[in-house]
Amino acid sequence: MIECAVVTHVALLRAVNVGGNNKIAMNDLLRFFGDEGFVGARSLLQSGNIVFDGGARKGAQLEDHLEARTAARFGLRADYLVRTAAEMKEIIARNPFKREATEDPSHLLVLFLKKAVSAANARALRAVVTGPESARVRGKHVYIVYPEGIGRSKLTTTRVETALGTRATGRNWNTVVKLTTLCP
Repeated sequence: MIECAVVTHVALLRAVNVGGNNKIAMNDLLRFFGDEGFVGARSLLQSGNIVFDGGARKGAQLEDHLEARTAARFGLRADYLVRTAAEMKEIIARNPFKREATEDPSHLLVLFLKKAVSAANARALRAVVTGPESARVRGKHVYIVYPEGIGRSKLTTTRVETALGTRATGRNWNTVVKLTTLCP
């Protein structure tokens, strides 16, 4: 008999809140993951960051499944951006802003993309960076340094999504590191 290894995943929800519009209580979300057959679902920061042990589905297939089942169960549209534990470790290793990660991690953001982008879209992103921010595309991720803070920047997630032609959700460096430490 061949046994399949359990793969730990991190699910990042886009545009879902614990209060306000598109509300899903974290306890309900964790219960949902269990009801869907995923083992060991745990959350970080009560904000739509779920670490869980997944089954046979991976990548876009897993995202599509979670999105469809969330719509059916909660009656709302929510994008899921799912990465494996190995991918989370790679995100940390490929960070082009090592100094900022150490010295000012709250101003370093990783945008998780629904799909990898073309070279033309990466150039379009560079064109919309008109302030003090620095951005680097690495596969399905964009690393952005906001030296003056994210809240004051004109480089919003919406502008980045438009330039790249794909949906995204961002997490600051501290959160990325904490999520990765929850993965075996």
